[in-house]
Amino acid sequence: MTGEVRDTLSALEQVRDGTLDLLAGLRFPPTVLRLQAAGVTIELEWSEAAGPAAGTPPPPVPAAAAPAAPADDRAFLRSPSVGMVYHAPEPGAKPFVQVGDTVAAGQQVAIVEVMKLMIPVTAEVAGEIVEVLCGNATAVEFGEPLFAIAT
Repeated sequence: MTGEVRDTLSALEQVRDGTLDLLAGLRFPPTVLRLQAAGVTIELEWSEAAGPAAGTPPPPVPAAAAPAAPADDRAFLRSPSVGMVYHAPEPGAKPFVQVGDTVAAGQQVAIVEVMKLMIPVTAEVAGEIVEVLCGNATAVEFGEPLFAIAT
């Protein structure tokens, strides 16, 4: 085994171990988890019916269902993880996006930091940013809406 292969395997093992630690701390698994390390990209998807992560109690059942919100043409860009959301690539830099900006599917709109790992938040659909739903450098939960986008 060459040194390069050994280094790649070591990096992948570290990513795997860090990912398992991250997932163990979540109440529910994410719908998508994308990891990139040592030139390798790994993407995992869970079905919506995956349920709670192992070892977590089921969520409480609400007493009464809330009335349905009126439908609109907005989509929500959600946090891919629990962590701190940052609107810019570094302190003092221009934000990735602002209200009124047009974004393309796959365009980076923010960063979520978790355990010193920077996870890019990308637009899943193209459209116009119509609302920023969280402040810069604030704690967010998995799946929390970060931006509203008119499609």
